[in-house]
Amino acid sequence: MPAPLTLATQRWALLQLHSLSKKLGRAPKLPPHLQTGVRGEFEALFYLRRLGYTVVERRWRSPELNGDLDLVAWEGATLCFIEVKTRTARDMTPAALAIDGPKRTMLQRMAASYLRSIPREADGNILTRIDIVSVYLLGDQIECELVRDAFPRNSQ
Repeated sequence: MPAPLTLATQRWALLQLHSLSKKLGRAPKLPPHLQTGVRGEFEALFYLRRLGYTVVERRWRSPELNGDLDLVAWEGATLCFIEVKTRTARDMTPAALAIDGPKRTMLQRMAASYLRSIPREADGNILTRIDIVSVYLLGDQIECELVRDAFPRNSQ
């Protein structure tokens, strides 16, 4: 059996496939700000995997609510709902501060909806939290910052 690919190799291969799909005109047509967000979520996914997270969902959508959860991942025995904020420059305000009260409420409701989608026998004792990953796409340099347990999941 061949050796599994390293995270760096997986990331490189996916970037090459995306580049090829763009050259062939097969990549999704998105406005620049959405392309930035998608790239940030991609970088956050590999950043979290390097930290030991097991990502189980990307852009999870609830059947009952508007919006999505950027990433859902396990860190050990804790299920994490992860919001990704991407910027193409660093300024005085960290990207994570862009999450205001209404966005927090939406994330908390989305997390609750996700938990309702888990089979009943599994959801009783799950530890949860909401994390934020700030991604800075600075030319060839990519910086990621993680805020664990950014705010309580069930406060309104």
